[in-house]
Amino acid sequence: MAYEFKLPDLGEGLTEGEIARWLVHEGQDVAEDDPLVEIQTDKTTVEIPSPAAGKVARIMVGEGEVVPVGTVLVVIGEDGAEPAPQADASTEAMPRGQAAGPGPAGRIRATPLVRKVAQELGVDLASVVATGPQGRVTEEDVRSAATSGGLAPSEGRREPLRGIRRLTAEHMARAHREIPPVTWVEECDFGGVDLKLLVPTVLRAAAATLQEFPELNARLDGDEIVYLDRYDLGVAVQTDQGLVVPVVRACDSRSLEELDADVRRLADSARAGSLKPEELQGSTFTVSSAGKLAGLFQTPIVNHPQVAILSVGRIAERPVVRDGEITVRPIGHIALTFDHRVVDGARAAEFGLALIRRMEEEGPG
Repeated sequence: MAYEFKLPDLGEGLTEGEIARWLVHEGQDVAEDDPLVEIQTDKTTVEIPSPAAGKVARIMVGEGEVVPVGTVLVVIGEDGAEPAPQADASTEAMPRGQAAGPGPAGRIRATPLVRKVAQELGVDLASVVATGPQGRVTEEDVRSAATSGGLAPSEGRREPLRGIRRLTAEHMARAHREIPPVTWVEECDFGGVDLKLLVPTVLRAAAATLQEFPELNARLDGDEIVYLDRYDLGVAVQTDQGLVVPVVRACDSRSLEELDADVRRLADSARAGSLKPEELQGSTFTVSSAGKLAGLFQTPIVNHPQVAILSVGRIAERPVVRDGEITVRPIGHIALTFDHRVVDGARAAEFGLALIRRMEEEGPG
């Protein structure tokens, strides 16, 4: 008897996952709850255990492929046997590397997700070279066809767009398509801020200011603006795999020390690749601070479906005029990018000035 293991519902509204890495190989004996596969979800990796004991009869989805929930990932047979193949024109065998033109049944072998990507990118599936199992067209095949720009297949070094980089690309492309962004920039004097506590200080100041400007702590849902009454702020963290945005909860009601501990814990987990899915979900607003790598200022991209994002530029000693005298102060630029469908320019500027005033007047206290 064989067991077909399907991609489970991983919660948080996720409808698909990428096979990041198989932890087993065909022919291997596994016990129940043995590590089976790593699934890349929304900017984190989840290790899924084997639901049954037996021999890995057949791996159905290759590493790097993105499939919807409910797709059969692997067949585990108690006696090593796999189920008899079903007669399905969409799974008829075809050598890898062939063009994905219509087969005997006049069908192109591609998942609904891949077909959707092809439609969005204007790619004719019949002209795509299929590299997936059984001659299936993968999302990577479609994206390669869309971005080749006339290069011959042997020209240049090619690298699959996978994992966090793929998710980031899709997320940013969606934000670019749907959000009309405007960026507002102003100076801030950080003389009263303990720069070792910069991020938690900005988080607390942002949460307090968002309470005065609720349209920046909101969502656009169809023809309605949803004003959120929680202040769970995302913090952008750079990792070896790319940028991730874990969520710091309840920034409006916690001390600087508590926020600092949470930021450090989440940043460490992000760099170790051990963030839980729920630690990346549900943020209402995002803060980004690149530290020494920050330029004078940035024009950050709104983290869809949020309506605004705040970034802090490089803080450095700069000459400024105070009471008619030139003095040196630690100055950095605050940049706010906002969705102009929801937030007016004047309100965004008022929010930014209020936040800067709070930072300059209150500092770390």
